[in-house]
Amino acid sequence: MADGIIRVKAKVVGDKTQVKMMAKHIMETGQRKDKVTGETIPARYLQELTVEHADKLVFAANMSTPVSKNPYFSFYFVGGASGDELVIKWQENTGKSATEVAKIR
Repeated sequence: MADGIIRVKAKVVGDKTQVKMMAKHIMETGQRKDKVTGETIPARYLQELTVEHADKLVFAANMSTPVSKNPYFSFYFVGGASGDELVIKWQENTGKSATEVAKIR
């Protein structure tokens, strides 16, 4: 997806698929104050991230505030072929969520 927040590089390596992902996300903890107003900046972070291949869960992460801005994930799973799709689902603590699709190259 061109307008998604997840950048994915996935490629077949032998009998496995290597996946590298970066989420372009602020991952705000809710503990900082705005320098201009002095108001607390509300928490806004990715809470759940899953990756599916062929309707099978191949990766899951449950996160909270200690995760850094623009988190990076790397993993392998058995199977996958060039041209197959990965379905990436994410949800913020605010309730906002989306589903994105990436192809294995």
